Formats: sequence, C-alpha cells, structure tokens
Amino acid sequence: MIKPQLLFKTLFLSSLFLLEGCSAQSQLIEDELQTVTTENLKYYLYYPEGYEPNDEEGFGLLLFLHGGGESGAELEEIKKNGPPKLLVEGKQFPFLVLAPQNPYRRKWWNTEAIMKLLDSIVETNNVDKKRIYLSGLSRGGSASWELATQYPKKFAALAVVCGMAPLPYAHWINKKMPIWVFHGDRDEVISVEESDKMVAKLKEMNYDVRYTRYKDVGHNSWSKAYTTEELYEWLAEQKRD
Repeated sequence: MIKPQLLFKTLFLSSLFLLEGCSAQSQLIEDELQTVTTENLKYYLYYPEGYEPNDEEGFGLLLFLHGGGESGAELEEIKKNGPPKLLVEGKQFPFLVLAPQNPYRRKWWNTEAIMKLLDSIVETNNVDKKRIYLSGLSRGGSASWELATQYPKKFAALAVVCGMAPLPYAHWINKKMPIWVFHGDRDEVISVEESDKMVAKLKEMNYDVRYTRYKDVGHNSWSKAYTTEELYEWLAEQKRD
C-alpha cells in the first residue's frame, strides 16, 4: 500500500513535469503596437534676395544634407561645408536653402523626420513644389539617394557628393529626375566605386545622369563640387513635370 505522503509527492512531481512540458511548447501569437517617434531637428533656412511671400510663381528650394562630421554637434558646425559655408562667405542663391542638422553623431539620418520638416517649410513659405532640389555629401549624400528612392515624385533634381547606395535603389528613382554625381577617385572613406557602379547602372537604364569624377581627390570632394557654379545654374533650371 502506497503511503499518503508518497502518493502526494508523486502527484506533485507529475503535475510539475506536465506544467513544464506545456510551458516549453512554442507559440505564435498575433498582436499590434502603435509606435510614435519624435525628432528634434535644428536647421538653417535661407531666403534669396527678392523673395516675396505672395509671388505668384513661387520659389525653388534646395534641401541640403551635411556629412557625418557635423552630426550631433552645435548647429554652427554645418556651416563648415557645402551651401551653408558658401552662404556664410556671402554667396547668393536664386532659391531657398533648407539645411537641417542630424542630431545624432553615430546614427543615420532620420529620413521621415527630414520629410516632415521639408513639408512644413514648403507649406509655410512661398515654395514652388515642382522646384524642390535635393543634395548631400558623404553620409548626407547617402541619405539623399535614400530620399530619392523613398519619395520619387518629390524632387526636381538630385546632386550627390561622395555618397553611396545599394544598386537596387536605381530601379526606384524617378527616371524623369536629372541627377548629378560627384566623387573623388582617391576616396578612402566611401570608395569611388560606389558612385561608379551606381552611375553605370543609371546610364544602363537611360537615366539623365551626369558624373564628375575628380582625379587625385580624396573624401573631401565636396570642396570642389559645391564651388562649381554650374551646379547651381543646373539646379535652378530643373522643374518637375
């Protein structure tokens, strides 16, 4: 005859093993979570000479994205390169220039946040929506490729300086949007092959693309690219259908 204490112990252990067996079974559940991400973007906004809030034609706007070196620092840092540097030096542009700052030194550009900022600036200023231009250098150049693929009907022209993007992106870019790519052939940060391959792919698909490949120039190809006066004349001529 089994003693009551032994019977209780046997039943307890059997139940425990059964529970452990049930908990070890895999499960597939369906659920949903709504997330909200906010971003604090500081920026500079330049108004060209002759800007009129009520002008019937509206004005073009250049969205400029800086490189990694100016990320996560004081806003003043983005005046070191590209169009913001030229503005400090007294250059006049025929269009507005929007230059936001990436708030994170080690993070990629938040492209969704950039577009929200751009849309806000466009809606609150006299901007011609068919003349919005996009340009960036290094990390900002890579983000420019990304924006051009995510929002193919947004921009009238794209100018990328020493950026990079996966080749499949080429299939998602608006074929009607003219593109100008700049890169130094001795770039040790982002290899010139990144631009070589992308430009070759775009040309293969009959895109309207220019390529300026600087000889004996390293990563700092933006010094030459953004002091090319023809670049801004070219941008100002573009208008999206």
